Amino acid sequence: MELKIFHMYPDLLNLYGDRGNVLIIEKRARWRKIPVEIKKFTKDEKEDLEEADIIFIGGGSDREQEILFSHILKFKKTIKDLIEDGVPLLAVCGGYQLLGEYYIDAHGEKIEGLSLLNFYTQAEKGRLIGNILIETELPIYPKTLVGFENHGGRTYHNYKPLGRVIRGYGNNGKDGYEGIIYKNCIGTYLHGPILSKNPHLADFLIKSALERKYKREISLEPLSDKEEFLAHNKIIKLLK
Repeated sequence: MELKIFHMYPDLLNLYGDRGNVLIIEKRARWRKIPVEIKKFTKDEKEDLEEADIIFIGGGSDREQEILFSHILKFKKTIKDLIEDGVPLLAVCGGYQLLGEYYIDAHGEKIEGLSLLNFYTQAEKGRLIGNILIETELPIYPKTLVGFENHGGRTYHNYKPLGRVIRGYGNNGKDGYEGIIYKNCIGTYLHGPILSKNPHLADFLIKSALERKYKREISLEPLSDKEEFLAHNKIIKLLK
């Protein structure tokens, strides 16, 4: 078994060390003797996106998203087809917003998204900042996910959320939910990077990718995760 991880625009989308998510997936796969190839997908490096087993899109500023938008728009259909085919995709903060139809900025300007999913984001007064704890709806254990959020945009959608907010703000600070799930596509505002304190989510992505690629049920070899869950549980204790 082997995996190809496509890291989308790592030169532009890397707020709060989000590229760490790619490294965590790589390490957790390699510790299980699963070969991993990381493909850096940029404006200057041409890669065959259809080969992707996992796709990661990090966070970036409005300006950086505008810079890459015309380029990534050329691959909209390919990304959409991959999502529909069950390829795991993790999108964080600005990358999450990019999956939607549009973003209305603080000046009221409408910034087009990729419209891969039917939702929108708009800037509202004040930023939603701090540690966050949610209870996820994914088939993983434990059910808790933790991270750090810092966003001015409020996202509104009718999809299944990544989880219910226990402490923090989530998508918009109003409806009590965080993130989005569509097939194996996950959008979230959780930085950290999110996978460093949530190894069970990283394993969900690896397992889902392998099962899609090899058309059979996969059981991942357990890892210790002692340090990872020490960090996970520390955030929970701080918030409860």
